[in-house]
Amino acid sequence: MKLPRTVAVLGTLTLLATTLVGTAAADDRPDRPGRGPERDAPAVGAASFAELARTAQRSGHGNGRGGGTTGGAIDMPRAYPSQPDLTVYPPEDDDATDLNGTISHAEIAPRLTALMASSDRVSTQVVGRSTAGRDLYLVTVTAPESRRETAQQTRWREEIRTSPERAATDRRLAEGYKTPLWISANIHGNEWEGTDAAMQVIDDLATSDDAATAALLEDHRLYFSLTLNPDGRTLGTRATSLSLDANRDMITGATPESRSFVATAQALQPLYAADFHGYTDVLQVEPCGPPHGENYEYDLFIPHGYAIARQVEDDVVAAEIPGNTYYDPATDEAVDENTGFIKIPYRDTPSGWDDYPPIFTAQYAAFHGATTSTVELPKGRTGPATTPEDAAVNTAVAKRTMTSMIDYVAGHDDAMLADQIEAFRRGAAGEPKDALTVDDVAAVPGPDEWKQHWDVVDDQDPVDLPRAYVIPVGDEQRSAADAEALVDQLLFHGVEVGTLARSTRVGGTTYPRGSFVVDLHQPLRGLANALLDLGTDISARVPSMYDISAWSLSSLWGATVDSVGSTTDRPVGKVVPLRGEPSDARVPHGARHVAFDVAGVEDYRALNALLEEDVPVWLLDDGRAVVGRGDGRTVREVAREHDVPFEAATRQELRRLDEAAELDDLTVAYAGTQDDLLSLTELGFDDLVRVTAGGIEAGAATGTTGLEDADVLWVGSALTLPAGGAGRAAVQGWVDDGGSVVGRTAAAFAVAETYGLVEGSAVTGNRSGNGIVDVDTAGSSFLSAHPQDQAFVYPATWFTDLGEGTTAEQSYDADRPFLAGHWAPSGTGSGGPDAAAGHAAVVSGEAESGARAVVFGTSVFFRTHPKGGLGQAAQALFWAASGD
Repeated sequence: MKLPRTVAVLGTLTLLATTLVGTAAADDRPDRPGRGPERDAPAVGAASFAELARTAQRSGHGNGRGGGTTGGAIDMPRAYPSQPDLTVYPPEDDDATDLNGTISHAEIAPRLTALMASSDRVSTQVVGRSTAGRDLYLVTVTAPESRRETAQQTRWREEIRTSPERAATDRRLAEGYKTPLWISANIHGNEWEGTDAAMQVIDDLATSDDAATAALLEDHRLYFSLTLNPDGRTLGTRATSLSLDANRDMITGATPESRSFVATAQALQPLYAADFHGYTDVLQVEPCGPPHGENYEYDLFIPHGYAIARQVEDDVVAAEIPGNTYYDPATDEAVDENTGFIKIPYRDTPSGWDDYPPIFTAQYAAFHGATTSTVELPKGRTGPATTPEDAAVNTAVAKRTMTSMIDYVAGHDDAMLADQIEAFRRGAAGEPKDALTVDDVAAVPGPDEWKQHWDVVDDQDPVDLPRAYVIPVGDEQRSAADAEALVDQLLFHGVEVGTLARSTRVGGTTYPRGSFVVDLHQPLRGLANALLDLGTDISARVPSMYDISAWSLSSLWGATVDSVGSTTDRPVGKVVPLRGEPSDARVPHGARHVAFDVAGVEDYRALNALLEEDVPVWLLDDGRAVVGRGDGRTVREVAREHDVPFEAATRQELRRLDEAAELDDLTVAYAGTQDDLLSLTELGFDDLVRVTAGGIEAGAATGTTGLEDADVLWVGSALTLPAGGAGRAAVQGWVDDGGSVVGRTAAAFAVAETYGLVEGSAVTGNRSGNGIVDVDTAGSSFLSAHPQDQAFVYPATWFTDLGEGTTAEQSYDADRPFLAGHWAPSGTGSGGPDAAAGHAAVVSGEAESGARAVVFGTSVFFRTHPKGGLGQAAQALFWAASGD
């Protein structure tokens, strides 16, 4: 269920003190026909939240590098059935599924093993592991296939995407392709029943001997992701073990759970995909209401999407499942009597249940050519879980919904496949996209009443597509590290990226050889443009949004990215396809001092890795770091691990060392949320000490506040200590000794002001306002070495009435501060973008002791997504810590 931000688990400030961490290792044996004995998993133990954060970061969390699932990395079986041994996990004490009698994660492997033993229709593969190390299962139900038959299916799947014009006329493909349908049952951990329903459907398909089932499995592959959040399922939490909502993470990929979903979407290329959630008092099946994502081929998406929802409505209503609820259109409420209706947002919700951001499972899968639905089950929790009785109702409703969807796709797969091919063809051809929707859409079998809703809330606005996005290399690139991380992320999503074979002039700009090019003449152009486009200010279209409404990688990930041309223009020079992640790591031979630019996230990770090994590093005011070689092996290892292009330090740089700060390996105390911990960890800060107001107050008398060894305090949430108390005096003493404060939001400003580091007022805008803002960096600012023109806010804070000694390092643009997203004034008419225009977005201050403060009004830490913001925060931490 998509919850308002104010109640979403992602906004929870409570960190998990302990959670579950898995120690089970992967079985690297290849898939094979037949079945072997079950293998026992080692016991699952406890680990701190901080250790899970470090584990996630090491496995590729957030940076697109060095581990974790990458685009196209799932190895699909070479034949069906594919029935490997499965790890058996021991039962957990206090498993949340005990509360409602749903299937525990520990039960899944034994059940699947038994099914595989009894049926050659069932295959299972592990397509990733959760944060805590539990297996993520993908179950395939289909008629047996030889290696030759499976290879042919793979060729046809690739042809559909890469050669859609040929696929559209390929008669053998039309007759023989086994169209894929994908059901994801449980990504929010405490929305349990989709898993139970999926297991029942799998069991029925595996054991049925009727001719219709046999024909269904001859013509289709049915895929089931049984649980994409086994940690949350076990703990009874919506979020993963990292306290992150995986169903908000498809673009960023901060969780292994979401990375597995993205890789599976690429590997399956489903014709239809459904994701099961709860709870909304009555069964709810998408398609969504407005605003709609601008990069869908919506005329291909909505007819079948709506018809599927209507068939589910008819089938579930006819089933009259005891205990189920129904939708009353007259009151917009759930009722017990059978009204003949479920809730379909496109028909029944004018706004507020939209498909605008691609951060959700169903909305993301649509960009891989699928018609998609998010399903919300009716019966909600009583206390921490649904009751066993309500869980039984939800399971029955989910099962009937799944079988109805399967029936629809089986009856309309020819037309749906033609639509999928057409979506890829439009992308590959680079056809203009004049509007999100059009009037002359052909009806599909089934109801067509969706047409009356077609033009709601300006859906007909033009959609302009560039010819390409160019990510320059060389002097015009703000951060080579962030640029390469961005390219890594695009490749992870399956987007085609190339490099210029020679220097090329485009629209008055000359781009050096090797610059990256994302040509929008490609099958996944909708996804590519959704990832890279700035987006739109939709504040006037709908009253509110329940989650982010702007997410641009080109604006927020720290790299310089240019949108060039129009989709009908000629190609951008000669472009060579990029086959792997870019790398330019090097260390000059024989240089006693080397240097590198410190601008992006990976640069700061490298910087922290050097400091951890006691390598001497000086940071110049132009953003260059000069490194004393010392142990050359350490420098080479850092270059290799973090892809750093070290250069020999110049004489001018060496002469400036006397004026530069030699950096320390920082110990950072922090008060904040999981956003703060994960972001600091991603930047490579590993000496982290969590502090709270209560802990500081209690430890003031014994000198155990947590600040004793800290170089800087990061504030991401309230840290209020009573005036005259021992805790406040302890913090004041720490500041007087040179301790610096850095942080975000009005909470950080309050701390910095309390201890005499800044003076002024902090104003927070409409708290639901979010999106991309235009900012101006002062030429004298410590942020000016590698300035950024855009930032993310959710919500925005700005600073007014600055006192003497408080400096505006960065300001919201005076003319047009808000560029994309949804940020309207509050109900009182205040708190909108106009109120922030021209005011300080980042401020600093300094005390006589040398203690410094930096406070961000922009959301530099938000689910680790705005990578450019992470880099600015790291700049601030090192600048503040070097004040004394």
